[in-house]
Amino acid sequence: MRVLIIGAGGVGSAMAATADKWNLFERVVVADYDEGRAQRAVAGRGDRFVASQLDASDEAAIVALATSERVDAIVNALDPRFVMSVFRAAFSAGVTYLDMAMSLSHPHPTEPYSLPGVKLGDEQFALADQWRERGLLALCGIGVEPGLSDVFARHAADTLFSSIDEVGVRDGANLVVEGYEFAPSFSIWTTIEECLNPPIIWEKGREWFTTAPFSEPETFNFPAGIGPVECVNVEHEEVLLIPRWVAAERVTFKYGLGDEFISVLQALHKLGLDSVAPVRVGGVEVSPRDVVAACLPNPAELGDRMSGLTCAGTWVTGTGVDGAPREVYLYHVVDNAWSMAEFGSQSVVWQTAMNPIIALELLDSGAWSGAGVLGPEALPASPFLDLVNSHGAPWAIDERAVAKG
Repeated sequence: MRVLIIGAGGVGSAMAATADKWNLFERVVVADYDEGRAQRAVAGRGDRFVASQLDASDEAAIVALATSERVDAIVNALDPRFVMSVFRAAFSAGVTYLDMAMSLSHPHPTEPYSLPGVKLGDEQFALADQWRERGLLALCGIGVEPGLSDVFARHAADTLFSSIDEVGVRDGANLVVEGYEFAPSFSIWTTIEECLNPPIIWEKGREWFTTAPFSEPETFNFPAGIGPVECVNVEHEEVLLIPRWVAAERVTFKYGLGDEFISVLQALHKLGLDSVAPVRVGGVEVSPRDVVAACLPNPAELGDRMSGLTCAGTWVTGTGVDGAPREVYLYHVVDNAWSMAEFGSQSVVWQTAMNPIIALELLDSGAWSGAGVLGPEALPASPFLDLVNSHGAPWAIDERAVAKG
């Protein structure tokens, strides 16, 4: 397989490092608007890895690069603003497409905290028939969340439960970044987008509906010594993907943000600093959100200052295959010290990056295949989970006591 990774930020660079360490693919092209950043991502990795300059908003340029490099797959490792341009370019080039975040949502114009407007992924699903008719695959949401979390939901439905009451993705960590009062471990642009948009929930009979940001706080006990973390509703792709392929009564996503993180996000919103609409400052037009991102440390460069664990997982309740009530948490934990030692990438970034690499490995071998716009839960879970274990960062199941009465 020949692969084009668009975006040489933390995740794109970690993908290149992972493909190199695991000795995968015939050729890996890493492209970025900043060619120097792309060159740094492939430096020292041998002739299989090449860098290229690319404007991801230029669909014709993407098609031209994909064609000249004869790639089989394009991986979108950019923030969600560029989803549709890369998605359309992959279709035009006739190649497989993968992303880790889907097309952007837009709140309902009059009832944003009860009704969805344009949902995450709607623009991509609207073109699903065209992809299917051409026999092309767009595998969407194949990071860690969404991604591995969706694979966990598929595995639970296929092997652990006869019926599911709730699939609840729960994310928490005990990571500490030394030397900074506020330093997000992932893209602040994306974090603002998903945390300040109305969270979305799916319920059987009601389907998708929204609530206020940071609603329904709950304390979730994370494994591996992380312990209890307060989690709140956040807009996320799993809620848009899982119900399409996994039968459940309810699907939710909650993130362990912490009071300080929530306070900062709320302050940014009150000041209008979460806006992507340009404002004029001294004769120059700038996006307030881009300014916030520029003022904060680059998450990809925080690894040496970080310590602790990050945990991504899927909590499932319902009736087990034996007919008895069951509650499990399927999860994946990465120790920052381990990911830095093995891949030179901080834990949150690497945990995201490993999943599209595993998906490409399965597509390359033929263990995964399909056509149309699909989520990870549309494909068999076992081959994916087997590879997660074989690559040295195993997943696990926490069997939980079911509350009586």
